[in-house]
Amino acid sequence: MANRPLNLGMVGGGTGAFIGAVHRTAACLDGGARFVAGCLSSTPDRALASGKALGFDDRRNYPTWKAMVDGEKSLPAGERIDAVCIVTPNHVHHEVALGFVQAGFHVVCDKPLVHTTAQARQLLDAVRAARTVFAVTYNYSGYPMVKQARAMVRAGDVGAVRKVVVEYNQGWLAGKLEATGQKQADWRTDPARSGAGGAIGDIGSHAEQLLSYITGLEVSEICADLTSFVPGRRLDDDANLLLRLAAPGKPAAARGVLIASQIEIGHENDLRIRVHGEKASLDWRQEEPNYLVLRPDGEPERILRRGNGYLCDAAKRATRIPPGHPEAFIEAFANVYANAFAAIRAGSGGPQAADEFDFPGVIDGARGVHFIEKTVESSASDRKWTPAAFSR
Repeated sequence: MANRPLNLGMVGGGTGAFIGAVHRTAACLDGGARFVAGCLSSTPDRALASGKALGFDDRRNYPTWKAMVDGEKSLPAGERIDAVCIVTPNHVHHEVALGFVQAGFHVVCDKPLVHTTAQARQLLDAVRAARTVFAVTYNYSGYPMVKQARAMVRAGDVGAVRKVVVEYNQGWLAGKLEATGQKQADWRTDPARSGAGGAIGDIGSHAEQLLSYITGLEVSEICADLTSFVPGRRLDDDANLLLRLAAPGKPAAARGVLIASQIEIGHENDLRIRVHGEKASLDWRQEEPNYLVLRPDGEPERILRRGNGYLCDAAKRATRIPPGHPEAFIEAFANVYANAFAAIRAGSGGPQAADEFDFPGVIDGARGVHFIEKTVESSASDRKWTPAAFSR
């Protein structure tokens, strides 16, 4: 394995799927991996057609994911896939991920991880037992300046965190796009395929993970208001949350505001986070990802820029091109893959590999599913605060 690219397989992500192409490009960006097998659709004929279009060998172009598990297990160790990328709609994640983990394969899975906390815990237990590498593509944690923000918070540059405001603003579902047959809108607004959360699951889960990744704090209590503004829509398209934040196992010490909306006309992919501490504040926006704003108390505002020598080692490792050249979405995905691949090559595994090699792992995915469930519960409740701490 040390002397060859990793062999990858993919489930989902066939012809016409936006995210499949993103994953394939990102995983192979640094030349350390290649896609050699796949089951690219839930429909066997479409799966085979998509695999043929990508040039898969007929013997490794599978009609079902179960056939892929059996087929790859039958190959010699150096030929079979080292890891599988799961980029299906959400409702398929659990069964496929569990099947590959139990068969001993490493897994990279899109988010949200699964539909329920019970499913997430079953998957977490399976990863512990198999000691495989399991990454969840919360890709925004792969941006260099997000890693810089994390390093600065952890180093105490902002002081004790008091308040975090994280927003994910989109407008693409301001009308009933799902009624037109648009593929992404169709499954993302369908509870059977998307899960219990609409905007809160689709993009709110990214916001929760970004908050936790940068600050090290987790949501301990939630006061949520979920709304479906578009008539006839079965899932929320707008979420407004008050949060109490705590280090794992400790009392709440900070407060948070989380907004996730897909009906804000004029907004495209406007993810932003502000971290306010006792000594300074940090401000990062995904649509301008190469800059991190530091606002120290009583001092002029400073703008830190990607690619410069004054940044932390994690930010430098996540950078590929010199300063001044935009580096963004695909590269952030690639950084998640690169760190997961490093864990695979090192022979590391189990949930702890994510912390050791700096990529979002199965615990992050499970915590995100728990967060979605508790947000939906809070919104339906008359209580002001809903306990939401995730127990590992």
